[in-house]
Amino acid sequence: MESGSAIETGLGFLPEAGPTREVCRIAEEGPWDYLATGEHIMFHGPATNGMVALAWAAGQTSRVRLLTSITLVPLYPPVLLAKQAAELDRLSGGRLALGVGIGGESPLEFGAAGVPRHERGARTDEALVVARRLWTGQEVTFDGRFCAFEAGRLQPPPAQPGGPPVWVAGRAEAAVRRAGRLGDVWYPYLYSPERLARSLVLLRQAEAEAGRPPGSVGSAVLCFVNAGPDAAGAHREAVAAVSYTYQTDFSGAPGRYLVTGTPAMVARRLAELVEAGAGKVVLQPSCPPEEAVTQSRRLGEEVVPALRG
Repeated sequence: MESGSAIETGLGFLPEAGPTREVCRIAEEGPWDYLATGEHIMFHGPATNGMVALAWAAGQTSRVRLLTSITLVPLYPPVLLAKQAAELDRLSGGRLALGVGIGGESPLEFGAAGVPRHERGARTDEALVVARRLWTGQEVTFDGRFCAFEAGRLQPPPAQPGGPPVWVAGRAEAAVRRAGRLGDVWYPYLYSPERLARSLVLLRQAEAEAGRPPGSVGSAVLCFVNAGPDAAGAHREAVAAVSYTYQTDFSGAPGRYLVTGTPAMVARRLAELVEAGAGKVVLQPSCPPEEAVTQSRRLGEEVVPALRG
């Protein structure tokens, strides 16, 4: 866990699942630090757009921070991404954290967006540099591989000085190094505590190679979670939900990365990630859509207090 800090928690929500107003209320009134949602343009099933969904959620809340989990950066023109993030941060009163990733799970959406899939890493790196510069509010000239402009300025600037914190998602070594160079938080998913501890060593190396002070980059983990009175049933529900989302069978070995069981079991599993170095955990309820409200409420009432306690 990050030195000197208390564990922070985020609640994932899926606007396409239905009862989003109630989930926003649960996040706002409960023990949550973040309300998070992801995005896809075209995916295996229903998907939302993170910026639009969180703009709506910003109007339903006033306290909880808003996290894109994640924004598919290479699918955006860099200046447009910087502008949208700055505006959402401003309108929400400085509550945005921009989770970013390279995507790639759906080749269809890259083709539909006219973006070569093999360029997604390089495009993401360049877009983050562009956004950071524009978020200063100063006049910027940029001449890059994918983006070029002269004497451009974002007005108005984001509410947070320097822009929203950037959470760099990804499980691969390249993502860890990207976070060390360009991020404020590294944000993997489907991670074991053992792998997290090993990867944090690499993160600190990348941080040092970029000339950044030790501990500049925080750590978070996205967890697919189902907590219920029947541990076996909770696991079956999570396997079904995540298998559908990613069109991959999680009933075998991949299922070990899902955090399921009774609330006490789930809290213990999350505590292992915290002990391995995670300063933040984002819990994505993995259940049938009609159970999203019940699951969100149970996580806030039974799991988060146990984790913090």
